[in-house]
Amino acid sequence: MAGRGQWPAVSIMNVLLTWIVCCNCVHGYMHFGRKLNAAALAKYHAGDNMTDLQHHVQFFDKNKDGIITLTESIQSFIAIGIEPVFATTAATATHAAFGPLTTPPGKLPSTNIHLSHIHGAIHASDTGAYNKKGMFVPENFDKIFKRHSHIKPNALAWWEIEGMLIANRDILQPWTWPAAELEWQLIYMLGKDSRGYLHKDTVRGIYDGSVFPKLAERTVTLHSEA
Repeated sequence: MAGRGQWPAVSIMNVLLTWIVCCNCVHGYMHFGRKLNAAALAKYHAGDNMTDLQHHVQFFDKNKDGIITLTESIQSFIAIGIEPVFATTAATATHAAFGPLTTPPGKLPSTNIHLSHIHGAIHASDTGAYNKKGMFVPENFDKIFKRHSHIKPNALAWWEIEGMLIANRDILQPWTWPAAELEWQLIYMLGKDSRGYLHKDTVRGIYDGSVFPKLAERTVTLHSEA
């Protein structure tokens, strides 16, 4: 089902996807004053009551107000080791695609990403590792590797990821294909090992958000050693 603002986002994400593929440049707004209601904000700060998808993106919410702005995303992408120009492009594409889909009902769509409605960014042509409410589904996650790890157990080469993406495509919703492609391009470039394999533990860390602080620490260490 196409969401608000989805068609314009497709063209932006196609441009970004071309940049990723051709340049291989990754290693490894307008704020309308919206605030979460008190109950939603309390749930967000409670931590343990957050959905898995909220945990996934929590790193990008720098001031922990439940709203991820474009500036926060750019800063976060740079923090995990993405060069600034690409970080700006990646963040812009992400917010253009998902900001309107996560805007709370009754509010004017914006490019800000709202944690309270992050489940609105779930789309077809994905792995199903998150359900519609944003909760992690272990059996669907395990299927990624059971079905597509052909060379090394619990690890994926890029051509295996491409095979998975093609197998997961919803032929009735082709506008969702670029989103899945973009997400896995970024996951692969951030998480692959020196031999080009993306390991299951790394992907799990991306799904639950725990890998992002580790990447940020690595970036700080690399800069200090330079």
